Amino acid sequence: MTAALVGLGGMVGALLRFAVDTAYEALRARRRQPSSLVPPFPVGTLVVNILGSGGIGVLWGLLLNSALSSPVYTALSAGLAGGFTTFSTFTVAAVLLWRGRRRVAAVVHVLAHTGCGLAAASLGLLLTGAV
Repeated sequence: MTAALVGLGGMVGALLRFAVDTAYEALRARRRQPSSLVPPFPVGTLVVNILGSGGIGVLWGLLLNSALSSPVYTALSAGLAGGFTTFSTFTVAAVLLWRGRRRVAAVVHVLAHTGCGLAAASLGLLLTGAV
């Protein structure tokens, strides 16, 4: 049963990520910023990874406080948050920025994902009183 819930959560998470990316691309199009192989800065990916890190922090805190069962935690963290966040898109964007000679943007991208992700996860744990 847990595996089915993880799969369902992954599908929902992936659809949510698609919605965020689509909304960001529509906003970029309105600002007349054409798409290219070298993204200006992958804001959509950063947003989903920060939200996902914070969400997993909250879920972990709820699990530690016995407010969430282990199967529900697994379904929501590995499924929903796992489908929502994206390490592969993050890494490809960093490589494309670097190869496109946008070195500062590439470094900022990596630092922003890492720093903001850690901060969001910590905040999630703090909000649940787990730390």
